[in-house]
Amino acid sequence: MIRGAMILAAAVGLPSLAIQARAQEQAVDTRSGNARLVFEAAFFAQFSPANALQVIQRVPGFTLESGSTEVRGFAQAAGNVVIDGQRPSSKSDSLDTVLSRIPASRVLRVELAPGNAFGADYAGKPQVANLILTDAGGLAGTLEGRLSREYTGRILPKGNAALTYRRGASSFSASLSYQLFNMSSEEGFDRLVALPSRETLEFREKTSRNTEPLTVASLGWALEEAPDRSVHINGKLSFDKWTLHDAARVFAGGIATHDELYSEDHLWRTQELSGDVTRPLAGGAIKLNLLGTHRHRRNDDAFASTTTDNAALGGFYQDFDDYRDERLARLAWSRTGLAGWTVEIGAEGAFNRLRSDLNIFDVDSAGQRTPVDLPVDDATVSEYRAEGFANAGRALASALRLDLGLNYEVSRLSVTGDVSARRVLKFLKPKASLDWTPGRWHVQLSGKRTVAQLRFEDFVSGASFDTGQTDGGNAELQPQRKWEFLLTADRRVLGDGRLKVDLGYNAVSLVQDRIPLTMLDPETGEPVNIGLDAPGNLGNGREWIARTNLDLPLTRLGLTGGRLSVSGSYLDTSVRDPYTLADRHFSGTSLFAYSATLRQDLARFAWGIEMRGDTGATYYRLRETDHIQGISPRLSAFVEYRQSRSTTVMLGIDNLSDARSRRWRTFYDPDRTAPDPFREEYRERKPHTLLYLSLKHSFG
Repeated sequence: MIRGAMILAAAVGLPSLAIQARAQEQAVDTRSGNARLVFEAAFFAQFSPANALQVIQRVPGFTLESGSTEVRGFAQAAGNVVIDGQRPSSKSDSLDTVLSRIPASRVLRVELAPGNAFGADYAGKPQVANLILTDAGGLAGTLEGRLSREYTGRILPKGNAALTYRRGASSFSASLSYQLFNMSSEEGFDRLVALPSRETLEFREKTSRNTEPLTVASLGWALEEAPDRSVHINGKLSFDKWTLHDAARVFAGGIATHDELYSEDHLWRTQELSGDVTRPLAGGAIKLNLLGTHRHRRNDDAFASTTTDNAALGGFYQDFDDYRDERLARLAWSRTGLAGWTVEIGAEGAFNRLRSDLNIFDVDSAGQRTPVDLPVDDATVSEYRAEGFANAGRALASALRLDLGLNYEVSRLSVTGDVSARRVLKFLKPKASLDWTPGRWHVQLSGKRTVAQLRFEDFVSGASFDTGQTDGGNAELQPQRKWEFLLTADRRVLGDGRLKVDLGYNAVSLVQDRIPLTMLDPETGEPVNIGLDAPGNLGNGREWIARTNLDLPLTRLGLTGGRLSVSGSYLDTSVRDPYTLADRHFSGTSLFAYSATLRQDLARFAWGIEMRGDTGATYYRLRETDHIQGISPRLSAFVEYRQSRSTTVMLGIDNLSDARSRRWRTFYDPDRTAPDPFREEYRERKPHTLLYLSLKHSFG
């Protein structure tokens, strides 16, 4: 019996020991001055991943940056993961969506290296993950299903199927996903008080019910004959329908006075076709990217007040249509070993257009609608943009590398419709980074000039009936500029653990924030406030940055298969406020954010608990400060059973502590030039706990 127990213990323990041993088979490659850390596929077997996203999420000390699908052009949409050394050619899909479609069985290894190793889009990034795929043929795929239960008892399904078929150098991929999101089903209250007495003026009991069925389908084909000889074609369709229903009973002096109903009905459709071709040229490779995207958004929002016996009192209604189009072409040539340098040169051209039509109505008790005029509610914003770039890097010593780059951007913006504006913008954007790998450490010092993209939506007016906030459009908005300086240091600890620290400083000009809208008085010719604010530019500002990420294996400390990941970020911003003339933080920035995850992976079982949160963010508007504090800390936990290497069942719970989100709105009259506020609104919402059961299966 004792011998049988020893054999069973060995059968359970040996795979774990083998995984731990293979986890040590990582190497730092300092050739050409690049620090490269390698994680073989065997290292990730302990986590039983179903897809490449779950592989990347388990890379020690690495934090996935998905990039933004909303920015224009390729360069600023890049995240921090490449696939076989190349960025995905699709753009409207976030990086985590692209990775979730790749079966984990097709992952050969993951390499971490400075971004300079992967071209102009990643130059200056301290760490980029290179996902290396196998060339195995045949069919592989992932099937995932999930059922979540919200506090109302409603069941929210989610399903995803992704297939990949490879034959020789060709591969075909297809995916289909459906998800019923629950973004804001919650309950809570609003309390409006007078200041400084804090007498309650109004109290609202509120419930919110939200439904968002999202369907996404994608197809892809690739021909990969060699690193410098490949073709990729991708297509995507998505349908995102959003409905929200808020109900509130309003009390004054403890007596119910009326009810408020607010609803949103939104439908977003997106189509994208993209591709790239790479061919050898002059000892290097030349690559052409082409992309076309079309998105249509239709929003219908309504706010209505009724008596407690359901007699109409009036309200508001708005309908909103916008059409966004992007056409993009990019050509780049790269070569290694050119007189000791790695060189990349290229250019990108893009056309973007947003056509927007907003109609807002005041609705009386009889249902009659009266139009409400806003400064810019019908407009077309167009941009022609071209950007050239050149990057070069080389090793200065066995553990020292220098990378230099220069971008030149020129764009022509025009706004037509309710206003007419036209301008040409030109920017020179140099950058440089120095990488040093002394022993187990990797240190990078980088500096660059960046220019923020203008959000086309900021040129157009908008309104939120839920908060009573109206945004004016600003056709004179200028892009924010930064000089960014960052020092990064990272090293291995306790075998395959990682410690990473970032320290940075940014000098900012033309800070994009909020400004009062003015118009010229026809009699005096002087600018006068029209009672609205809008996105606009303040003066100069600055940002101090400190970030840390610690990922520790705990086996040596007594918890077999255990892992602790802790991260924190500090962002201190400062700019002169146009109303108070005092320094304050940028709107929408959080001073501190944190996360901590503890998990243990055994042969067939795993469990984990996560905590994350931040200090909230304040928005500085014309007549109010609006501080939003999400659920913090937010606790979640899971237990996982692995029926086999390819099939895993997980039971989890989100918002384990049943925590709440909070919001404080402090009002001033006539605006924030007043020294003291006169009213405050406090909002509290509880989504309660969310239980879920998921099943994932991979094959091939």
